Amino acid sequence: MSTRPPSSASKATSPTQQAPTSATVTARVAPLRVDSTALMGGQRVLEIVHLGEVYRLQTTRFGKLILTK
Repeated sequence: MSTRPPSSASKATSPTQQAPTSATVTARVAPLRVDSTALMGGQRVLEIVHLGEVYRLQTTRFGKLILTK
């Protein structure tokens, strides 16, 4: 006979603990994934405007990406 307490997954919901409803559960959406070669368009430097600020995304000769303001 096992002396382990039951896991939390097997416990029933108590009257004070309500199961989440569809109004309280937010759906998780996978982040957009873009290939860096498609993003860079064959260039070594890409300028990105974010909230009025210009950022530079550049590829190094070793293939690393650097984002600077």
